[in-house]
This record gives sequence, C-alpha cells and structure tokens, in this order.
Amino acid sequence: MSTEIEAELQTAVEKRRNFAIISHPDAGKTTLTEKLLLYGGAIHEAGAVKARRAQRHATSDWMAMEQQRGISITSTVLQFEYDNYWINLLDTPGHQDFSEDTYRTLAAADNAVMLEDAAKGLEPQTRKLFEVCRMRGIPIFTFFNKLDRPGRDPLELLDEIEQELGLQTYPVNWPIGMGDRFKGVFDRRHRQIHLFERAAHGSREATDTVVELGDRRIEDLLDQDLYYQLKEDLELLEGVGTELDLDLVHQGK
Repeated sequence: MSTEIEAELQTAVEKRRNFAIISHPDAGKTTLTEKLLLYGGAIHEAGAVKARRAQRHATSDWMAMEQQRGISITSTVLQFEYDNYWINLLDTPGHQDFSEDTYRTLAAADNAVMLEDAAKGLEPQTRKLFEVCRMRGIPIFTFFNKLDRPGRDPLELLDEIEQELGLQTYPVNWPIGMGDRFKGVFDRRHRQIHLFERAAHGSREATDTVVELGDRRIEDLLDQDLYYQLKEDLELLEGVGTELDLDLVHQGK
C-alpha cells in the first residue's frame, strides 16, 4: 500500500466517530437517536417510536416487529456528517432479551451516551451496560431525558451516579426548570442560556433563544423564581469546584 493511500485512510479514520447509546428500556433511546439525526441534518422530520397514522416511524426501528412493539430489537448503525466529522450512531436494543446484540455493538464504540429517564434515574439494564463500558474503558456521557415531565431533582440524580457508579460528574448543561416549567438549559462551558420553544410533536427542529449569562434580558425571559433558582444552582455547582478534565473523560473515568 502506497504512503499516499495510507495517509488518505488515516485521515478518513480520524474523521470518524463511533458512539453508542445505552439505556434501560423506555428511557427514550430511539427518540434521542431520531433527534440527533434531525439536528445532524440526516433527516428532515423526526419519527415516532409508536407512530400514529400521520407520523413516520423511527429511522432506526426498521423491522415490522420493532414498529409494532415500539422497541428496538436489533442494533442499527446510522451515519451523518456533523462539524466536518462522519458520525456513526449505534442505536442498540435496551431490552434485556436482546442484550447480546448490545454487548457486541459496544466493542465498536469509541464512546457511549448513557441515557437516563429523569424521573427514574439509574435502572438495572443501564447499570449492566455501564459496567461493560467501564471494562472496555469507553468514555461515558450522561444525558437526562424527559426533563419536560415531572422528575427527580437534578442534584439528586448526579449524586446517585457518583455514589452508585463511582464516577466524578461535571454537568456541562444544566436544566432551567423541570416538568411543565422546563424552559431550556444553561451551557456552563460557553456561559450561555438556551431557551427552547416547543416544536409540533417534537418532529421538527425547535427554535431556541441564546442569551449570554450576563445579559439583562434574562430576568424578562424567565420567571423570577426560575431565574433565582438558576442562580442558586450555578453557585452551588461552582462551589463544588469540580473541573471538566477531558483527559479523564477520554480514559473512560
């Protein structure tokens, strides 16, 4: 093989990222997959796990049984381009009956998104799959889903991860409100507030308003109690003093 071809192959490999989504059944894994495809520009409309007549089915749930039961049975690889990288998204079954397929898929993953239902926190299948990732040294990124429904306190969810899984946590995004009062997230790295407007059935990209932390408009855009709750939460997080260590993240720690 010529040096030129080797260089091209190396560049192609460096431009690819493989990540899997792991979760307990019904945490919203396939729905999250659809949103990543939507915002990555691979599809124009996000499908539903159990589609009504006017809706399309989820891209990753291509088997008839998956569409009927509203679950993923097989692992699916979905690809899209984002920020000059080719992303290979590995949608894996969450149900224990099909876990062998998930274990094999994780062997190909560079990192994993651990998806949790914000109302339930850590669940049995999530713990099992986390241990597989830990044994393989796969970096973990936690995503809390269903924040627009009644759920547990975010600080309680973080503490559960640290105590039960022995992981240090650093919340990159922090929720503003919960349940019916969920308004958006605060991006701690860029010091920006993202306020979302609901899209029809979540099938289209949502419009978001981005505001810098020091912007005076924040108090007008947020209810007063949400604004002060956000300030209190951020002071508490900053007081803990934990810094984001990307080297530890890459080591799967």
